Amino acid sequence: QVQLVESGGGSVQPGGSLRLSCAASGGTFINLAMGWFRQAPGKARDFVAAITWTGGSTYYADSVKGRFTCSRDNARKQAYLQMNSLKPEDTAVYYCAAKYGGVWLTERSRYNYWGQGTQVTVSS
Repeated sequence: QVQLVESGGGSVQPGGSLRLSCAASGGTFINLAMGWFRQAPGKARDFVAAITWTGGSTYYADSVKGRFTCSRDNARKQAYLQMNSLKPEDTAVYYCAAKYGGVWLTERSRYNYWGQGTQVTVSS
């Protein structure tokens, strides 16, 4: 069983930056693809970014391309989401997720393991 714990959320002004971390325990981290999703109040949980187990490939939602960067450190069993040029519409609860296998990384239903979420608020 894989456990995921996110950290790094908070409040920031538009144009600011935050770095989210996701610490994994249990399972075999090096075999896990890692994804990031977000859910704003009253909305569905949407795909944000994902990274393959090697870190060789990353995927991003169109709304965050060029602003967010997904990375991982397999030795530390951590995944990261660097968020720059934040906008008010980025406000949401951000969730880290994990799955075995290297396909369907943008599909929420394909992820087996989820963190508890961390709040990101972008407001002036």
